[in-house]
Amino acid sequence: MIPTLENLDWRSFLGRPAVQPPRREVLDELRKQPILITGAGGSIGSTLALQLGVQGAQRLVLLEASESNLYALERDWATALAANSSALDSMTPSMTPILGSVTDMALLQEVFATHRPRIVFHAAAFKHVPLMEEHPLAAIANNIFATETLTHVAEAHGARVILLSTDKAVEPASVMGATKRAAEQIVLASGGTVLRLGNVLASRDSVTEIFERQIALGGPITVTDPAARRYFLTLDEAVNLLLVAALVEPAALLAPSLPATHFIADLARFMASELAPGRDVAVAFTKPRPGDKETELLWCEGDETLPAGGCGLVSIKAELHSRQQLDAGLAGLRAALDARDLADALAALRALVPDYTPSAAVLALSRQNSPQVTR
Repeated sequence: MIPTLENLDWRSFLGRPAVQPPRREVLDELRKQPILITGAGGSIGSTLALQLGVQGAQRLVLLEASESNLYALERDWATALAANSSALDSMTPSMTPILGSVTDMALLQEVFATHRPRIVFHAAAFKHVPLMEEHPLAAIANNIFATETLTHVAEAHGARVILLSTDKAVEPASVMGATKRAAEQIVLASGGTVLRLGNVLASRDSVTEIFERQIALGGPITVTDPAARRYFLTLDEAVNLLLVAALVEPAALLAPSLPATHFIADLARFMASELAPGRDVAVAFTKPRPGDKETELLWCEGDETLPAGGCGLVSIKAELHSRQQLDAGLAGLRAALDARDLADALAALRALVPDYTPSAAVLALSRQNSPQVTR
C-alpha cells in the first residue's frame, strides 16, 4: 500500500491509546435529533456529517460557504451511504445541503424555521493563524460575530450550540485564538457547549498537508522552531469527542485530557520516515510567525478540571464575563468593526480577552491607519 496521510499509523506517532468512540446510546440519541452542522464541508465538519450519516441520522442540515467543499461533501455522502447500505437497513438518513454563510442572519432564520435543528455543531471559522494576523477584522467578523448571530437564532428556536474551539484560545497570542476565546464566551453565555481541541492530524490545510507536499518534493521540511510543541489528535478522535460533547449536561467548557504535547519537528521526522522510507529528508528551521506560540495549552494553569461525559473529556471551570459585561464588550467591538478601526477593535478584543497578547505584526498593522482597510 502506498503511504498517504489517510493511512499513516498515527498511533505509533502519538504513543497513546486512541480516544474511544462514543457509546451506542450516544449515537442512538443523536441520530434521532435534527442536527445542523456549520462549516460542514471542512475536514471535521464533513467527517462528522458522514459519520452521522452512516449511523442513520434522520435529519442533517449541512451549511457550507464553499461551493466546491459542499459539492465534494454531497459526492462523499452518496458514496458513504452506498458503501454502508446493508448496515443501515431500515434507517433512512436524510441530508439537506445548504450553500451559504453562518454570517447571514436571514438565511439562518430560514434554516431554523424550516428544519428546526435541536443540536448545532458550529465548525465554521477562520483558523489560519498567520493569515488572520494579516486580516484581523475578518477574523473578528467571522469568528466572533457569526457565532453571536448563530447563537441568537439558535436560542430563539430552542437549539443547543456545540462550538468547535481550539487550544489557541488559551492565553492567546494570535487574533485567531483571541476571537475563538470570545466565541467560547458567547456560546457558554447562551447555554451552549464548547469543545477545545488541539491540532488535528491529516485535516485539510493542516501542517501535515504542508509536510506531505514538502516530502514529495524532496524536502526540506520547514518547521518554525525546534522547541515548538502541540497537542495532536486524529480526525476520527476529534469527531468522536464532538459527538460525546453534544450530550454532556449541563453545558460546559470541555477539552480532552491528553497526556503530553509533541514536538512538531518529531512529527516532521515521523512523516518523512513513513512517506519517504530510505530517503534522507532534511528538516529546516525557519522562525516563529506572527501569532505563533512555542507551545499551546488546553486550559489555564489555575483552572479546575473535572471528568465529564467519558472518552477522556474534562470540564473546565474557567472565569467568565457576566452576560451584561459580555454584551457591552461585544457592542464596543461591533462599533469598532463597523468603523473599520483596528486600533479600537484590538482594545475591545483585549477587554473581552484580558490574557490576549497581540503580536507585534498586528500592533504595527493597527498603527498604520485608522480606520483600517484590510489588505
